[in-house]
Amino acid sequence: MAFRTGIWNVNSVKARLPHLLDWLKRDMPEIVLLQETKCTDDAFPAMELEELGYNLALHGEKSYNGVAILSKFPLEDVRRGLPGEDQFGHARYIEAVANLPGRAVRVASVYVPNGQNLDSDKFPYKLHFLERLGAHLLALLAYEEMLIVGGDYNVAPYPADVYDPARLDGNVCYHPEERARIRAILHLGFYDGFRLINPPPEGTHGGGEYTFWDYRAASFEANRGWRIDYPLLSPQAADALRDCVIVKTLRGLDKPSDHAPLLASFADAREG
Repeated sequence: MAFRTGIWNVNSVKARLPHLLDWLKRDMPEIVLLQETKCTDDAFPAMELEELGYNLALHGEKSYNGVAILSKFPLEDVRRGLPGEDQFGHARYIEAVANLPGRAVRVASVYVPNGQNLDSDKFPYKLHFLERLGAHLLALLAYEEMLIVGGDYNVAPYPADVYDPARLDGNVCYHPEERARIRAILHLGFYDGFRLINPPPEGTHGGGEYTFWDYRAASFEANRGWRIDYPLLSPQAADALRDCVIVKTLRGLDKPSDHAPLLASFADAREG
C-alpha cells in the first residue's frame, strides 16, 4: 500500500502538541518521525496520539533531545541508540520496522547534535556522531530493504540549502567537515529524498527551500533559513518515493517549533 511519512523536529512535543495533533489529523501521515521531543518516555503524550491510531516507539530524556516513531502499522525490532552507545546516554536515534500490509519498511528518527561552536568539545562530538551514524546506516544497507532515515541532521548539505552560503560557510551546521560527512553517507548509496523531488535550480545559491528558521531577528518572515531536516532513503525507498514537501505553514503558527515538518509520499510496492 502507498503511505506517507512525516518528519518533524517539534522542539518539545508537549509544547507543540496542539500543532502536532492538528497536522496529523489534516495530512494523516501513516508514519511520523519526531525529533527533540524533550521529555521522558513516561511523560510523552501517548494517549492523545494513540487515540489517532498510532503505535509508538519512544526514546526520550528529560528536557533535552528525544526521538520518537509514530506508526499506524505494528512496530517491531525497535532499536534505541546507535550500536555501542550507552542506552542511558543522549536520546538521539531510534529505529524500528513498520509492518505494512504486504511489506515491511525500516524507519529511523535521528537528531544529530548541533555542535554549538567550533571551539566547543561538542563540535568533534557531532562529527563523531555523524561517522557512527554512517557506519550503522552502511550496515543497514546490506539488508537491501526499504529504509527511511528521517530527522534533523543539523547540517545543510549544499549552497542552495542556506540563505547566504558565502557568509555562512565555515559556521556550525554549514561547515565543510560536517558537509563532507553528510556527503559520505549519501555516497554509501543513500538519497536525499527532498532533493530527488525538488532539485535546486542550476547555479542557485540560497535556494529558498528551508526547514529551519531561527526565532530571532524575524528570520522566518525574511526567509533566512536552513534546510537541515530531510529523509535519507535506501535505493528501494528512493524508487518508491513520489513526493516530498516542506509543510511551511506550521512554522508560521502562533508559538511554533523553529522547524517545519516534511511530508514524503511513497507508492505501493506493486506500482512500477
